[in-house]
Amino acid sequence: MADTSGNADTTGSPATGETGGAGESPGPAVPRKSSWKYIGPGIVVAATGVGAGDLVATLIAGSNFGYTLLWAAVIGCLVKISLAEAAGRWHLSTGRTLFDGWASLGRWTSWFFVVYVVIWGFVYGAAAMSSSGLPLQALFPDVMDLKWWAVLTGLVGLVFVWFNKYEVFEKVMTVLVGVMFVVTVYLAIRVTPNLGDAFAGLLPVLPDEKDSILNTLGLIGGVGGTITLAAYGYWVNAKGWTNTGWMKVMRFDNRVAYATTGIFVISMLFVGAELLHSANVAIASGDKGLIQLGDILEDEYGTATAKFFLIGFFATSFTSLIGVWHGVSLMFADFVERYHKDRAATAAAKADGGESPASASTPASTPASASGSGEEVASGTHEKSWPFRAYLLWLTFPPIVLLFQGQPFRLIILYGVLGAAFLPFLALTLVWLLNSSRTPAEWRNGILSNSMLTIAGLLFIVLCVKQVWDQPWSEFF
Repeated sequence: MADTSGNADTTGSPATGETGGAGESPGPAVPRKSSWKYIGPGIVVAATGVGAGDLVATLIAGSNFGYTLLWAAVIGCLVKISLAEAAGRWHLSTGRTLFDGWASLGRWTSWFFVVYVVIWGFVYGAAAMSSSGLPLQALFPDVMDLKWWAVLTGLVGLVFVWFNKYEVFEKVMTVLVGVMFVVTVYLAIRVTPNLGDAFAGLLPVLPDEKDSILNTLGLIGGVGGTITLAAYGYWVNAKGWTNTGWMKVMRFDNRVAYATTGIFVISMLFVGAELLHSANVAIASGDKGLIQLGDILEDEYGTATAKFFLIGFFATSFTSLIGVWHGVSLMFADFVERYHKDRAATAAAKADGGESPASASTPASTPASASGSGEEVASGTHEKSWPFRAYLLWLTFPPIVLLFQGQPFRLIILYGVLGAAFLPFLALTLVWLLNSSRTPAEWRNGILSNSMLTIAGLLFIVLCVKQVWDQPWSEFF
């Protein structure tokens, strides 16, 4: 995809580590141009963003409409490229973290974030563990109950993220993405797609059915990513990319991420169109739809193909689990770090007889060390901090209660509403941050980036309103 900032690369001499920009700091030499050998955070965000639910939604779209909505899946990838690129550009151009940028917009962002991650993390933890346990139970049906498989995957994820730094985490994610890639592409080839119909599906046509517009928008908005899009900038920093010398590499990495996501989604749409649509077979929404697909694959192509698919199903679910365990915990650690610094600054100001510092309009020239900084994330200190580990525990142990006692009705409604509100929040705050003096002038949004982020914001607002409207509020009160 083209340079979404609409600006030329003005990084100076990246090969020697010399960079120019408000958010930059001296660092190791960075490459003159992007290269496959540098990619990593993009693989992580692609693996985390595409969960079992995304694959099921795409399968159902393929089973209901054939190839008609292939164009919507492609647009969904382009929208997410723009969002992730904007998050990464903020981190690299300012040297500040995304949460630090949010905090500069006012305290309301902090309140939204903390309520969101507490409620969302509680419910998501149970969903992620259950999703990872389902394929294991299907592969080993006589070993133990689904709930215990779910608990096991949660504990394994906890231990893995707790004791490993980003480098090891990225390598494991890359291996699991390789498994996902091989399985989904194999299935797409196995069902023998009709390439003529597939190419026709790239033309923007709406299905001739009720609610086709909302179904289409839902597919566009659901292609790989929620809060993990915001975590992308943190993974960029954790990789050691902390200044604008890495901008070209970040953009290449991001494009690879969503090209990979596109291949996953398109492959599953092929499976839905050929295996389910042509035979008029319906599957359930949610993770259990993939178990049904495994049974259908076994009937059509044999046990080996079904087992191979279940391995890919596990890789898809488990990458989402450990990706959230790591990425959102990094964001929470940054939130707590910012909170403590604000309190310390306020106390110091009061001791000096002055006023508490305002954070609502922090300019781009503010030193990154004064608040949340990419250098702090790159140093790895957040990964060993108590807030990082506390949120890891929050994602793992309280949700185990939900696995055994069922999910509270009202909490699920709040989870749905907050989850639907996050992506409009992300898109519109990125528009705000990247068009203001908080971002160095040469790295602010251009026409293309503003257009894509505005479209994304409007799309997610529509989906958010629909999600809120569809909730059974009469039963909530």
